[in-house]
Amino acid sequence: MKIGDLAAETDTSVRLLRYYEEQGLLASHRLAGGHRRYDADAPAVVRRIRSLLDAGLPTRTIRDLLPCVRQDGTVALCKLDTLEQHLQGLDDRISALQETRSSLSVLVTAARADAA
Repeated sequence: MKIGDLAAETDTSVRLLRYYEEQGLLASHRLAGGHRRYDADAPAVVRRIRSLLDAGLPTRTIRDLLPCVRQDGTVALCKLDTLEQHLQGLDDRISALQETRSSLSVLVTAARADAA
């Protein structure tokens, strides 16, 4: 499969596909003229990559996770700890943002009270 065909099938830009390849997430074979060719499973791999990116995972983590991602997109237990760490990190950031929001809300309420 050519890179343009893969881009069209997965609704992903050619630039992103090249980036995925640079990051070690997607493999291609080079033809004599230097053109990229992808295996038949490349669209499924790209969809898995996009799903993991949508979950907020960085490409370096995705590279480690991909060998443990099943065909249906679920992640095998071999990388459950990695997912749990990222989930905890998100929970920590959400908590910090809630505290920041509360502090800002107090400032806004005080400013409104002064203006009244």
